[in-house]
Amino acid sequence: MTRAAIPFPRTGRTTALGGVLLLLTLQCLAVGVAPEPLRLFLSGVLIGASVAGLLLALLLAHSRQRASPAGRDGKAAPEDDAQWFSARSLDGFPMEQVRPLLLSPGAPGLNRLYTAWVFATHGHDPQWIAHHLDLPTPTARLLVTAARRHATSTPFDRRPQ
Repeated sequence: MTRAAIPFPRTGRTTALGGVLLLLTLQCLAVGVAPEPLRLFLSGVLIGASVAGLLLALLLAHSRQRASPAGRDGKAAPEDDAQWFSARSLDGFPMEQVRPLLLSPGAPGLNRLYTAWVFATHGHDPQWIAHHLDLPTPTARLLVTAARRHATSTPFDRRPQ
């Protein structure tokens, strides 16, 4: 059995468009069938209801777009957050080498070092990490070197960026 090609895919938008076209057809039919004295009143009521429905639909679509993780282009954000931040994200973190840095005056926070570690395990270079996280270059270099050693000694697959 062959299928006929559908000119428009069946999405939510095409279903909504079909519903709007059907509603407009029914409104025109109602105005055409109504007696002459009621046509003007019925037309006003239908136009008002249509504008109110359109405004409600736009408000609903706008609130859904703001609440969704998708960007303005409508493409959803990649679902690879688990790859970046998993229970094993801090495996191999060189706490012993970093501890003297944490105890020094003006030291970066531990959370910033953890973030730098995650970036280092995903292939960022020391200059990039130092620049974007406002860390000293030797600290970023220490983390990147430790991340590379950890990646070669770890049996699970780490995909580079």
